[in-house]
Amino acid sequence: MRRRALLLAALALSGAVVAACGGKDGSLSGHSTATQPTVGAKGTQDDAAGNLGFPAFATKNTTRVGGADAIANAAGVARAVFPGPSVKTRPRAVALVDSRDWRIGIAASVLASDPIGAPILYSTGPDLPTASQDALGALAPTGSKEAGNAQIIRVGDVARPAGLKATDVTGADPFALAHALDAFSAAARGKESDAVVIASADDPGYAMPAAAWAAKAGDPVLFVQRNAVPAETRAALTAHRKPRIYVLGPPETISDAVVKALGKLGQVTRIGSGDPVRSSIDFARFTDGQFGWGVVDPGHGLTFARSDRPLDAGAAAPLSASGTFGPLILVSNADTLDQPVVDYLLDIQPGYSKDPVRGVYNHGWIIGDDKAISVGVQSQIDQLLEITRVAKSKTGSRS
Repeated sequence: MRRRALLLAALALSGAVVAACGGKDGSLSGHSTATQPTVGAKGTQDDAAGNLGFPAFATKNTTRVGGADAIANAAGVARAVFPGPSVKTRPRAVALVDSRDWRIGIAASVLASDPIGAPILYSTGPDLPTASQDALGALAPTGSKEAGNAQIIRVGDVARPAGLKATDVTGADPFALAHALDAFSAAARGKESDAVVIASADDPGYAMPAAAWAAKAGDPVLFVQRNAVPAETRAALTAHRKPRIYVLGPPETISDAVVKALGKLGQVTRIGSGDPVRSSIDFARFTDGQFGWGVVDPGHGLTFARSDRPLDAGAAAPLSASGTFGPLILVSNADTLDQPVVDYLLDIQPGYSKDPVRGVYNHGWIIGDDKAISVGVQSQIDQLLEITRVAKSKTGSRS
């Protein structure tokens, strides 16, 4: 029901929010009506179906947040998750995050988790782009008790919107900001988390899946360099008092020497192999007690984004905090769906033997316009998410 409510809310939004194509300044200007759904198109109009936004905006198993940049995508996601206008469908707080460093967006995704539940909007330093400004006005945050009744959580050197109560999370660099965000979220929850995600500060594709998990679970994301553990990261881990540490990425991106050093601060597990696409799937499959998605069967939501657009990870993170939508799966290019993704979706494709109404369903959110992920790839994802009839053996069991 939550998935259906989110989809209907997204479809009800004006075309300027979810599927519009953002300009370089984050404004919501479109390239074509095919990617800008217009509510109220009449059947007598030319290309009425295209004007409704299909198939680029949505197919039966996918919904696209079609911004040309992460600023527009963050605004669209925020409005899809918090459609308004009632108080219950508005966020308590909004995280305003500096878009000039992708690492800040990934670390700030922890603010989308309980108890704050703040969607992310991007600010270009002290300048608030049009898309973020418009979305903030529509979201009208009510104030988060856990954040000192703040309506805005300013992460880094960002705009300070007038008329809204704000609290600041600051740090001299992304490592310090990640440490500060960890401390801020721990204070909001009233305790330190017992698990921490370590991501690469050098290779963004390997770090991107951490954002979705942070938003879902509230486990902070801290950064290391390929061959070094920065002092701020070491200090943050020390405050957790021997946590379970999950390192995203193979030795090529975070060295074995760094993993050994982290082992002195907690129990370390490495997740990920090969390239960022394969690593994102490894993380989606992974489970260790209460940690990890464990998405190895049908009946899940997934988010799809390009591995070379790291700001989209933070933009999309609130979808993974909604209680329905799950891990971030990366694709490497616009026009061809990576074979590991094809194989993974086949592994978790839903099936039924008698009546699909009794089955479970997968759904995918596509992040970015058709230049990021083409309509052809979206259609292929849709087909792989579709519930299909499965054969029965002579004993009547599924095969």
